Amino acid sequence: MKKAFALMLALALALVAAGAVAEEKTELIVFAAASMTETLTRIQALYAEVAPEVELIFNFDSSGTLKTQIEEGAACDVFISAAPKQMNQLDISADADANPDGLDFVLQGTRIDLLENRVALAVPEGNPAGITSYDDLAERLSAGSVLMAMGNADVPVGQYTQKILAYYQLNEDELAAAGVVTYGSNVKEVTSQVAEAAVDCGVIYATDAFSAGLTVADTATPDMCGQVIYPAAVLNITGHEAAARAFLDYLTGPEASAVFESVGFTPLS
Repeated sequence: MKKAFALMLALALALVAAGAVAEEKTELIVFAAASMTETLTRIQALYAEVAPEVELIFNFDSSGTLKTQIEEGAACDVFISAAPKQMNQLDISADADANPDGLDFVLQGTRIDLLENRVALAVPEGNPAGITSYDDLAERLSAGSVLMAMGNADVPVGQYTQKILAYYQLNEDELAAAGVVTYGSNVKEVTSQVAEAAVDCGVIYATDAFSAGLTVADTATPDMCGQVIYPAAVLNITGHEAAARAFLDYLTGPEASAVFESVGFTPLS
């Protein structure tokens, strides 16, 4: 009877100890652009082996939506946006024009340019409309003979698309009124429209085209829409600065860089 009691007591103490260890695990909340869903999910498994004491919790959405959530008080340790614009809007060290509200969320000294992407003109399987390039797309949009999907104006991929339209001197409002443009609230929604052949083409990131197995008819040059830079930073609202810095460092290392490169990102740090 005493042995049974001692065994039960030992088991109970072991469970309490295990619970204490579990409670010590750091939950790191990472807000990241939707276009990073596949890569960061793969990196999550790799990082669990490197830092088992840290649990990564991701929130993927358009950078504009994520920026708004942070501004409104959402808990976040690390922010990775698909364009400098949204990071600038949270960075007190940015120019007043870039951060007109004077928001101060970026932990100074941690911001880096993490990755570069490309803006791709993706088509459904078999390319039924036979779209060959951005030049070809511009002509067809003007003629009203094609249906293109693009991101909303508050989404980085939509903002890059607007620059491409301006490059070709196309009026977005006129195109929308003519019914040749549809929208998505983030790059994944645009990608889905192309994959489902609901549109003739869509402007997305090269990495999303790769992940979805879509054909890329053309890639925008920097003079068409600028460079597609993904900045990353630890936020000054974090309660886990050391863990957040360590994860950001890992994202610049060889293991994470190999994952990014495998889908078409170019590591910058």
